[in-house]
Amino acid sequence: MYTRLILVNFGPGMHSTGEMVADTFAPIYKTMRGFKGATFFADRETGECGALSLWESKEDAEAATASLWPKLQEVAGGMLKGPPMVRTFELYEPRELPPE
Repeated sequence: MYTRLILVNFGPGMHSTGEMVADTFAPIYKTMRGFKGATFFADRETGECGALSLWESKEDAEAATASLWPKLQEVAGGMLKGPPMVRTFELYEPRELPPE
């Protein structure tokens, strides 16, 4: 399982723009191959917003980003204060250690 972290900055006072982007992308994510869930978050003061999504495979996460990038540019490209930060991480389930 993999997680994809995407951070964008719309600038101070633009929290509603982040919500609009989340409202646009949440239903699209649900139709994508390998999608397991997503959480959207924001900092109201700075205008930084992001999404943390879960994917069955790294390939699914990367394919989703590649196919959604044009939509992000269409919906919010002119409002972004710099390029998005995108990272993919493999999830790790800690093994249970015996009680001491």
